[in-house]
Amino acid sequence: MQTHDAKRVEIIIEAPLERRLTDALRAADVTGYTVLPVLGGSGASGTWSREGQVSRASGMLSVVCLIRPDRLDTLLDAAFTVVEKHIGVVSICDAQVLRAERF
Repeated sequence: MQTHDAKRVEIIIEAPLERRLTDALRAADVTGYTVLPVLGGSGASGTWSREGQVSRASGMLSVVCLIRPDRLDTLLDAAFTVVEKHIGVVSICDAQVLRAERF
């Protein structure tokens, strides 16, 4: 089966920023993404868990995008407008996809 090059971008942000991030992505013509809950983790601020949170609004979430490599800079510029002043992590890795016309 033939595969096609893509980039997988994962953006972990505070849940209250979800709308700002997805609006910025859509404004940059990034139409495909998946939003996932983040249950816990550890980082510069120490260990945390969603269990101790009072509401979903105080948790974290992950936004995952698969895009064509030539669209990467556009996506990163849009994401950075939201992430630069807030808690957030952006990771990028190479991926292979089937049905390249969907990306």
